[in-house]
Amino acid sequence: MNEAVRPHWPAGSLRRGSSSVALAPGTAGLAFVGLEVAEVDPGHRVDVTTADTEVAVVPLSGSLEVHLEAATLRLRGRASVFSNVTDWAYLPVATRATLSSGAGCTVALAAAKAERRFAPVRVDAADVPVEVRGAGPATRQVTNFMTPEAFPDADRLMCVEVLTPDGNWSSYPPHRHDDAPECPVDNEELYYFRVGRLGSDDPDPGGIAAQRLYTPDRSIDVCAAVGDGDVFCIRRGYHGPSMAAPGYPLYYLNVLAGPGPGRSMAFCDDPAHAWVRASWRSMAPDPRCPMTGPEIDPP
Repeated sequence: MNEAVRPHWPAGSLRRGSSSVALAPGTAGLAFVGLEVAEVDPGHRVDVTTADTEVAVVPLSGSLEVHLEAATLRLRGRASVFSNVTDWAYLPVATRATLSSGAGCTVALAAAKAERRFAPVRVDAADVPVEVRGAGPATRQVTNFMTPEAFPDADRLMCVEVLTPDGNWSSYPPHRHDDAPECPVDNEELYYFRVGRLGSDDPDPGGIAAQRLYTPDRSIDVCAAVGDGDVFCIRRGYHGPSMAAPGYPLYYLNVLAGPGPGRSMAFCDDPAHAWVRASWRSMAPDPRCPMTGPEIDPP
């Protein structure tokens, strides 16, 4: 497969300097979405210039201050993506900011190409909607911190966090939102994975999971073993399931954007598997979900 459009980028393959992921819009076959995962070391500052993108600042571990010209946005953060829901900040196009952290922070900067300018905002963890989706072994938690409904004041960027208990499947049934004629919207998407370990809130560098991506004609046909810190890029095709191996709970940050005039996370299921949704009516949700909430664990 052409490397410019390859979907799976193992941990470290997108590293640049102190950033473990540096994927700008316009690279990896994606025109609209991007992601940087940066380390903000104690006593150091990281400069952020959004230019022609809008950015969601999402602490993955640790606390953070976002210094703007007219304000400082303090993010309490979290110990780990597996410990609790975090507060976060939105930065619009043409914004210069500086990030600092007293004890150190790993932060995701989810980005999308944008044109309209909105105001910078801090969103408290208590105001982030948490949804339990699916049933039985397809139960997962979706933290809807930047869906169009939860956060309307953005141009193109949409983000959610998904937590899947170990042994469960998420991003299921397989679905698409691309340039296929049956799709209601055309969105690019990327997944940033963290793999946990049962009984711990810490990510496990040796943890395992899997991700499926395919088109009906199988011109794209991928089932990849993914690990902690991997990135998966989706320009087109049915994606799902995301499979959490027994013993290894799975987190991923979804970043979406597209060329349409409005923000929408609509999708269409693979017709071969769409019936699965109806089967959930007779199943109970997995009681392990929700896996996290806004309660603060000290980072």
